[in-house]
Amino acid sequence: MADKWVDAVVVERREFRISVPDSWWEFDLRPETRDNSIRRMIDERVAAQPEMGEHREVIASFLRRQARQAWDSGAVYCGCMAQSFGGSPPITASLTVSIVGARTSSGEVLPTDPASIVGQLGGRPRVRPGEPWREVSTVDIRDVGPAARTRGIEDIPVPGDTRHVRAVLMQTYIPVPGERSVALVAGSSQVLDLADSFFDVFDAITSTFRFI
Repeated sequence: MADKWVDAVVVERREFRISVPDSWWEFDLRPETRDNSIRRMIDERVAAQPEMGEHREVIASFLRRQARQAWDSGAVYCGCMAQSFGGSPPITASLTVSIVGARTSSGEVLPTDPASIVGQLGGRPRVRPGEPWREVSTVDIRDVGPAARTRGIEDIPVPGDTRHVRAVLMQTYIPVPGERSVALVAGSSQVLDLADSFFDVFDAITSTFRFI
């Protein structure tokens, strides 16, 4: 589905690279610098697209929240979509990449092969529109190999809070070669009506993931 993109930018970290639409937002996640980074980026976008100005505070709040949650979860990359069409409130989504150790809290080593991960992840059938559901499967990423994946509508815990938010969620667990860890690529959006479109977008981005 990557042919839907007009332009893409390649993001590189020490362990991997991944391509995202160039209209997405990326900023410094560190608590001491992220607010200034987000503010400067919004100023640049509004200068180029003045119609975004009326949604400045909504976008800033969304980006700050995503940056905080990405940092708290240990993500090494966070990209965000915040786009307004025809003056309507912005449609938002985010994608994070984390390198996750395959051990339990007690130190037990867990398998990282996709079949074993799928066996540990429970599915949930669709019952009513808008209610939580989850599909579990394996996918093959070109030049990387098989990976475990979940996709569905999930109630996601808010870090440091007792609340949950209902969101479109796709998570892909990619084994790191030669290590007891996985690269977790997670895409989410609270715009439930666009679930199928976001699944396509998250799949397209994840298909560009490569280890380096």
